[in-house]
Amino acid sequence: MSAHPTVDPAPPQHGDAHSHTPQSPPSEDGPRRPWTVFAIAIAAQIMVILDVSVVNVALPSISDALHLSSADYQWMISAYVLVSGGLLLLGGRIADLLNRRRAFLAGVALFTAASLVSGIAQTPLMLILARAAQGAGAALLTPAALSIVMTSYTGRQRQTALAVWGTVGSLGIAAGVLFGGALTSAFGWRAVFFVNVPIGIAVVATTLRAVTTGESNPGALRRLDVPGALTLVGGLLALVFGIESIRSAGWTAPPTWIALAAAAALLTTFARLERRSRDPLVPPSTWRIRSLISASVVMAGVTGVVVGAIFLCSLYLQTIVGSSPVAAGLQFLPLAAAITLSATVASKVIGRVGARALIMEGLVVMAAGVLLLAVNAGGGSYALHVLPGLLLVGAGVGPMFVAISVAAMSDVPNEKSGLASGLMMTGHEIGAALGVAGLTAVAGDLTTRTGLIDGYGAAFIVTAVVLVALFLFTLIAVPAGKLPVDNHSHHH
Repeated sequence: MSAHPTVDPAPPQHGDAHSHTPQSPPSEDGPRRPWTVFAIAIAAQIMVILDVSVVNVALPSISDALHLSSADYQWMISAYVLVSGGLLLLGGRIADLLNRRRAFLAGVALFTAASLVSGIAQTPLMLILARAAQGAGAALLTPAALSIVMTSYTGRQRQTALAVWGTVGSLGIAAGVLFGGALTSAFGWRAVFFVNVPIGIAVVATTLRAVTTGESNPGALRRLDVPGALTLVGGLLALVFGIESIRSAGWTAPPTWIALAAAAALLTTFARLERRSRDPLVPPSTWRIRSLISASVVMAGVTGVVVGAIFLCSLYLQTIVGSSPVAAGLQFLPLAAAITLSATVASKVIGRVGARALIMEGLVVMAAGVLLLAVNAGGGSYALHVLPGLLLVGAGVGPMFVAISVAAMSDVPNEKSGLASGLMMTGHEIGAALGVAGLTAVAGDLTTRTGLIDGYGAAFIVTAVVLVALFLFTLIAVPAGKLPVDNHSHHH
């Protein structure tokens, strides 16, 4: 049994002319390419993923320095994930239409500059805006990075690359918490942002030397659906603003219904623009790739749960259990370990059991984990009250990220790889934003001790319900996945 998920690579006739030389069809025995290009892409991607959660542990420290309100807390995370999520599809189109390498370089440069500004921010607003700019950089960088990987590697190498990519996606969120805690304790919260600067500069320098993919396509700019992208981002921001407002002002307050009405209007406009546009952000044929669309939905739900859980647990550990930022970071290490181990096992068995079965198994384990966290709300011991739930959440998440990446990309032709990865990552980012917004809305006041304990319990009960819904959705909507073994031996 091969150690990598066996997914039929994209058939050669779809490949774009520049990605394969004619004598090397994307088969198991394509020529081996050096891993330099992959290393550059993954380094940039790690920065992006770390930044979803690196701020989590730093939040109490940032709050002390800049005097954050309950709403600021959530926007520190939401500004980043919403803008990156909302613009990812545009980023994917830019990578596919204009030039992967340029899109990647522009994204890394913007992300690095915004990290620098975040590090020197003096007010909550300045920091939130800089986080939004980081998100825009991430949206350009991520799809370009994945499509560079998809077009640079074939066969076995591509499978290995995708499996590593999926694992980094899940691990990065947990690692971000550890990394954020260590940096905050050692150098203060600003270091969390400054650390991206040297990495970003190194990535740009290496890319200029090592990455050659992509011709430019000067007429393509006219084909970018910018109005579509802007209505999507606007709609998502309004939606999260509305969810936040339910928590702070109540259902009936004008800000709440104005925001939710604006969200509905903008998202409806987005759908209309997409239908009428000659070159929509998401070409209609893409919506027909069932595996990609259903996997992206599951990706959104799962990421929302993980990021929301880390957000709440990080506040809980520092407020109720009394951990320092670095201790809280270390206390997430078992979560990271559980994710890595379970992801490794998953990538070995996915060829036999198929992606859907793995996703469903993961959802059941995760649901058990969040229920355990809910039952133990109020407990002051990390080992007794927090760790067991975190371990189960990790053991459930690992296989899912691997299986979702494989399921999503399994039927995607090469020339749509940038867009498809953009769609999947959009699920990831929007899920993260809505997860944090939704869980904080359910949790209520997180600034007091009793509020945090009650809210934490309630939020995890709601999370379990969401996971059950995702389980049913997966059962109905996600294709069983191509089994390279014989298709008749389904284990029920």
